[in-house]
Amino acid sequence: MKIVQISDTHLSPAKSHFNGNWEPVRAWIEDVAPDLVIHTGDVTIDGADHEDDITFSLGLLGQLSMPVLTVPGNHDVGHLPGSHQPVDPLRLARWRGLAGPDYWVSDHAGWRLVGLNSLLFGFEDKEEETQFAWLEEQLQGRDGRKVAVFAHKPLFVDDPNEGDTGYWGIRPRQRQRLFDLFTASDVALHATGHLHWAWTGEHAGMSLVWAPPTSFIIDTLERPMPGERLVGAVVHAFTDSDVSSEIIRVPGVVNHVLDPIVEQVYPLAAKKKIQVEAAQ
Repeated sequence: MKIVQISDTHLSPAKSHFNGNWEPVRAWIEDVAPDLVIHTGDVTIDGADHEDDITFSLGLLGQLSMPVLTVPGNHDVGHLPGSHQPVDPLRLARWRGLAGPDYWVSDHAGWRLVGLNSLLFGFEDKEEETQFAWLEEQLQGRDGRKVAVFAHKPLFVDDPNEGDTGYWGIRPRQRQRLFDLFTASDVALHATGHLHWAWTGEHAGMSLVWAPPTSFIIDTLERPMPGERLVGAVVHAFTDSDVSSEIIRVPGVVNHVLDPIVEQVYPLAAKKKIQVEAAQ
């Protein structure tokens, strides 16, 4: 089985800055001819507040000739408590109504693929507990299958024992719960996006993959992170007993840099950077 993972497309009918990369990405996917495509979130520029961003972006994904599974990113459904767009019932209902379930399971021969909504982790509320209970049920009922998990946010950025990295990784309490479940359940792969860095690693026998974005890289707006800045995708090759993952620079895409256009695309991010610089 061959799966192409794409992430962080940041598509929008109103802010079309990165839409031009979709056609070369689509053409490349068709040429690779995977059995399945999995999008690990930030499908949209601002689906968290604009329904048109979601419908437009799903329409482009629908151009692919193979099945597509999607989990939401923070720009699709919102982010942590206290952020300017926290996940709330309205944002979740909008995504679920237009895109379908925000977490799911899909079985293929000897593999169980699990999609998680990582934006629910950190609220310590009913939605978070419901997803954790569902995840435990899916892992316990895997019937001998190996497991690959796909989500938007990585488990950690620099170290599995790090503290709260806020915007970027999973909070420590929820991270440990996930580690415990994954270790007990033969999870072989945890594949994510979100950071706009491409990286592969390993933790406790589990392969970790950060998919590159298909949209833009970030220069000085955020600190350097592990891995490499590039625009591309990932090809995951599954055998009966193992999975290998290759990060690909997709031909024909433009390596957009967010920094010079951040005020046009994400003005609140630009304002935050100005505030930080003024305080230094």
